[in-house]
Amino acid sequence: MMSLETTTIGVCIHGHFYQPPREDPLTGAIPDEVGATPYRNWNERIHAECYRPNAELGNFARLSFNVGPTLFGWMAGHDAQTYQRIIEQDRAAVRRFGVGTAMAQTYNHAILPLALPRDKVTQVRWGIADFEHRFGRKPQGMWLPETAVDTETLGIMADHGIEFTILAPWQADAAHFDSSEPYRVPLPNGKSITAFFYNRDLSGRVSFDPAMTTNADAFVLNDLPQHIHQDKARRGEAQLILVASDGELYGHHQSFRDKFLAHLLNGAGTQAGIAPTFPARWLQEHPPRWTIGIRDNTSWSCHHGVARWRDMCPCMPVNSAWKRNLRCTLDELAGRIDAIYAETLQPYIADPWELRHRLIHVVLGRQSAGDLIQESAKRRLPHETTTRIGLLLEAQWQRQRMFTSCGWFFDDFDRIEPKNNIAYAAQAIALTHQATGVDLAPATRAGLQQVISWKSGLRADATLDHYLARAVELTPSGARARATTTSRAAGYIQSRLPM
Repeated sequence: MMSLETTTIGVCIHGHFYQPPREDPLTGAIPDEVGATPYRNWNERIHAECYRPNAELGNFARLSFNVGPTLFGWMAGHDAQTYQRIIEQDRAAVRRFGVGTAMAQTYNHAILPLALPRDKVTQVRWGIADFEHRFGRKPQGMWLPETAVDTETLGIMADHGIEFTILAPWQADAAHFDSSEPYRVPLPNGKSITAFFYNRDLSGRVSFDPAMTTNADAFVLNDLPQHIHQDKARRGEAQLILVASDGELYGHHQSFRDKFLAHLLNGAGTQAGIAPTFPARWLQEHPPRWTIGIRDNTSWSCHHGVARWRDMCPCMPVNSAWKRNLRCTLDELAGRIDAIYAETLQPYIADPWELRHRLIHVVLGRQSAGDLIQESAKRRLPHETTTRIGLLLEAQWQRQRMFTSCGWFFDDFDRIEPKNNIAYAAQAIALTHQATGVDLAPATRAGLQQVISWKSGLRADATLDHYLARAVELTPSGARARATTTSRAAGYIQSRLPM
């Protein structure tokens, strides 16, 4: 393989590997999904078609990539060998180049420009902690879900040691600029972060034109040269051609593209004097020369900012008013959950949000919830108090999950993704009620009445009641509604947050 020292043209392929959470919030298991046949669910099918083949081919040692934390956690239990192969391939890059191919990702795939500042901190900290737990090193780069960005989020990332991210070219605050350069983005906190902007045309064609990725040699000889800045090449200036797409493209969305990727990264580019690389390695020799601003509230999959995840959007102009009602209702529910959480913990914990930021260490099995709570309280609390705080922490965990971006991505409510968001909301409601006696269901149900599937007529308030009925013990007459979570729910809670 040609080294960067012998060429000034690098090509970077970034794969964003991610699946929405599919686990039942009560059991933690993924239900059978008929469309995934012959596999039990879509995670297993996509794993067999994409994640495992790419790991077997060694692609993660040369591919810039991030794996969504929730997907990677599932993979660790489903196929430990593939999970370890991916980690080892990043480590091989570290041993060879001093930097790794893997990037972190904020944890729950929420659209961070739509999140509260403290939720942004939680998502960044959870993503970093998960990455360190799995890869055994601090992340240099962090992928933002849907590349949805605002300056505040970048500042939080920089505060926590993140050096770079990848964005779409239309997210730069510049009408015309050279996307083959990394740029320093100045931040209000006096720090800065590096932004790589992917090649718009090439990334789009790789993602949506199957003919382009059938032959790696033809791709290098015919397609890549069209995106080389010839003036820069003549001057001997370095330039990076960055292609970004969903990682599932390579084997799942398009068959055999895992093999295309392997040949491309294993030396096909030497024919054209182009060397495969990845952002952390590129920065070793080519730090940013220029500064640029970013356009707040933008993303890679919605050309209308972040409207797709909160309102009517020209991306899906028909029958998408339900998104606004869902977003507003879950925002209001989150505010009520947070107020109860802060008020309940105030006599015991000086900083309840720092406790939530550290909850990830319990989820990763590095600390028990009881130890974390006692440590944060700086004294031993009664068992009943510790249990109540533990339930509210689990409610905070589910409250983060209910903002998973996939719940708003598509045009209809009657899909697994938005229904899962309702399931997580129901679980957060039930847990909050068990811990404090406060019932948040009526207000939430009222807000969800206008969230209706235009295809099937399914209503979100009925969906909420379905999941509450599973999560909450009801008397036969219904007079004592939502009294406590069931033993099944409590068992799963205790398994997630051992006391």
